[in-house]
Amino acid sequence: MAETKKKRLTAKVKKEYADLVEKIRFYNEKYEAAEPVVSDYEYDQLMLSLKDYEKTWPGLAGSSSPTQTVGAAVKREAGVTVTHNVPMLSIQDVFNKEDVIEWANTVRALHPDVKFCVEQKIDGLSMTLRYENGELVLAETRGDGMVGEDVTLNARVIPDVCETIPGMAGYLEIRGEVYMTREDFERTNERQERNGKKTFANPRNCAAGTLRQLDPEMTRERGLSLFIFNVQDGPAEFMRSHSEALSKLREAGVSTVPSKLCTTNEEILSEIDRIGELRGDLNHDIDGAVVKIDQIAYRGDFPAGSKYSAGHIAYKYPPEEKETVIRDIEISIGMTGRVNPTAVFDPIRLCGTTVQRATLHNQDFINSLHIGIGDTVVVYKSGEIIPKIRRSVPEKRPSGTTDFMLPDICPVCGGPIVTEPGAADKKCINPNCPAQLERHLINFVGRDAMDIKGFGEEIVLTLVSQGYLRDIADIYRLKDHREELLLKKVIGLEKSTDKLLAAIEKSKENEPWRLLAGLAIENVGRTSARTLMNRFGSIPDLADADMETLLTVPDIGGVTAGTIRSFFDAEENRKLLNELLELGLRMESADTDRSDELAGRTYVVTGEVTRFRNRAELVEFIEKRGGKCAGSVSKKTFALINNDLTSMSGKNKKAKELGIPILTEEEFLKGLEGKDSNADQSTE
Repeated sequence: MAETKKKRLTAKVKKEYADLVEKIRFYNEKYEAAEPVVSDYEYDQLMLSLKDYEKTWPGLAGSSSPTQTVGAAVKREAGVTVTHNVPMLSIQDVFNKEDVIEWANTVRALHPDVKFCVEQKIDGLSMTLRYENGELVLAETRGDGMVGEDVTLNARVIPDVCETIPGMAGYLEIRGEVYMTREDFERTNERQERNGKKTFANPRNCAAGTLRQLDPEMTRERGLSLFIFNVQDGPAEFMRSHSEALSKLREAGVSTVPSKLCTTNEEILSEIDRIGELRGDLNHDIDGAVVKIDQIAYRGDFPAGSKYSAGHIAYKYPPEEKETVIRDIEISIGMTGRVNPTAVFDPIRLCGTTVQRATLHNQDFINSLHIGIGDTVVVYKSGEIIPKIRRSVPEKRPSGTTDFMLPDICPVCGGPIVTEPGAADKKCINPNCPAQLERHLINFVGRDAMDIKGFGEEIVLTLVSQGYLRDIADIYRLKDHREELLLKKVIGLEKSTDKLLAAIEKSKENEPWRLLAGLAIENVGRTSARTLMNRFGSIPDLADADMETLLTVPDIGGVTAGTIRSFFDAEENRKLLNELLELGLRMESADTDRSDELAGRTYVVTGEVTRFRNRAELVEFIEKRGGKCAGSVSKKTFALINNDLTSMSGKNKKAKELGIPILTEEEFLKGLEGKDSNADQSTE
């Protein structure tokens, strides 16, 4: 018989593996920071791919591989760090029920009398509580599995956390999951919105961010909950049977995770299915079912590697998706004239929130899925955040229903809608379309452009509808209508009106990149605007730059260069710029120390700074010299700037793994050739 040929480890495979590791680490850091950018399902699929690489080429895996490590490094600024008495490891995930049964049979082969507990896998943040003689002495987060954060003050205000456990002698350590009920989550987001603050993507993000912030009153106000799911260490009577330990804790008033004791495979699968069916009805989010060996002494016989605790396995449910019926398709016009179709469907609950709208993107998307009003569609959440339509259900299409067609006439202004050559999107080409004006103005006054405080969307729409705003220059003429605005109470009473007019006047002093970002030049947002102003220094100089010059700017390609050139070539836009200049808006940077000496270099800045007032000023210092700054370390990073060279932060670890230099501010500044390293004066 011919021997199976072993797959060769090539340079291409090594690069693919390294890229995958880098991506997973980045996603893991964002997750631990309560800022996930992909869904659990997408992350799990990447981890499965990584395991396949390491199984095929065992030499690839090292001790720092994401398959061998737990969580992410603790952020020291979030609180006091704590070394765990018992490591807070993860639970190994599986994605089909056959794997669950195979694992259970393996355990049963060694211990025929084994019993299993099946529990909900709560989607929250792991926390361990330590008790001495029944008194709570410490609460700690998971962190990297070995070191976490002391969150005792916040834990004490969580109603489910017992300050004392009556009749308990000696040391007890219990682990649970901090979560947020859907009602508390929605209430918190409503409060955030009322106060003009950023809302949270989902209950898990909110719970994690709330537990790790430093204000117990905020924790109390938002409302967190806790389920205890394991005894980490304690008296002998708690370390024999998992189910008995949970029962003793419940009797003592501790909130424990719902758990069912099972013996046969059929009982295990039945409980997994039952929990799965409950997902939409529970008041909290779950993402799986955990199967645990009940006899704690048996668990050590089934280790699962350095990352996972022994004696457990977690079945992960597929991404939650539900059917619903499209009742309407709304058309809106963006600030560049783009036609935006949105499906409005019967409300459904997904990942803890009620959704009833999802974008349909463009005509190609609608045609590919065969979507029309009345169709039944399957909806899911991308990254467990953004509702999206996965597919239609053709067998449920009502008689006479046809694919929806985007209009050829703008529903707002009645102007023509066209499809640009080579593009999938349709656009209203009437430059005076009120809908475009509204979106343009909302963008202009927003935080990514001129950032005029108090100038919200509702005020923009009111001023447009009453004829006060016909273009962005009219914003700076509003002061001429003060008495009329007060008389009609268009903005509000005198105090509100004068406050907004003062904010408008103050915005004239903004850096010119903010004005550039507000002009709504296609493909020129906040980041591109800063890059362009770092290169040209003024909007008039940018307006005079030819295509060849624009293409020399980092990250400005042919398409963006073309839209910039087209914008400044238009007579109406030149006229607008002249009006803004006459109205006193700043179009030229006051900086005289710009250069290209850091061009092509990407830095990451972290930790406390000493030579600058804050990290933002150091970032600005780098960008003025042609450099770029990123939020995370990658192989494209030129150097990490961190005054704490001994820090065990994720950024420091990653920089060392990739061979990226770690510089203090002093080392960075001394390395600038021919420049004065006195940073305290360079950013004034």
